[in-house]
Amino acid sequence: MSRLVRRYLRRARRSEDGATTIEFLIWFPFFITLVGSSIEAGLMQLQQSMLERALDLTIRDLRIGVLHDPSHDDLKVAVCNRIMLVPDCRTDLLLELTEVRTTSWTMPTGATQCTDRSLEIQPVTTFQPGLQNDLVTVRACIKVEPLFPTTGLGLELPKDAAGMYALTSTSAFVNEPRG
Repeated sequence: MSRLVRRYLRRARRSEDGATTIEFLIWFPFFITLVGSSIEAGLMQLQQSMLERALDLTIRDLRIGVLHDPSHDDLKVAVCNRIMLVPDCRTDLLLELTEVRTTSWTMPTGATQCTDRSLEIQPVTTFQPGLQNDLVTVRACIKVEPLFPTTGLGLELPKDAAGMYALTSTSAFVNEPRG
């Protein structure tokens, strides 16, 4: 009996069955992380482009007078109606309008204010649509959940306490004279 066991162990030691399994186990996590990060980066870029385009189209409507004296919520709805692939846009989008004085050309400073689901009180933003011929900057921030939050790019993104990362966009326009 021990002779059979020795022969079996000798054969098993010389056998190369399963050699590719070890290579697969070594490389598989790397490739899955690479694929997941690629998907995450592509989705993030797509959402960023949609935010930029939606903000530009909304600001164009505001500039040419399609939107008359909108409130913060009116602008938010207009932007969110143009964004696809961003769930909970109306909850997670924050807009800031700031008039730029042409005497000093002082632009808004600091980071763009964003929402935070982990806080009950949301940050206050300025909403100064300005008068005729005034230059106004618009800053938008939307929070998005990573698709793969525990691997690759999703793990490395700067996130808030709710596990969401920020996409921001900035635009500017001059209020056209009315009348």
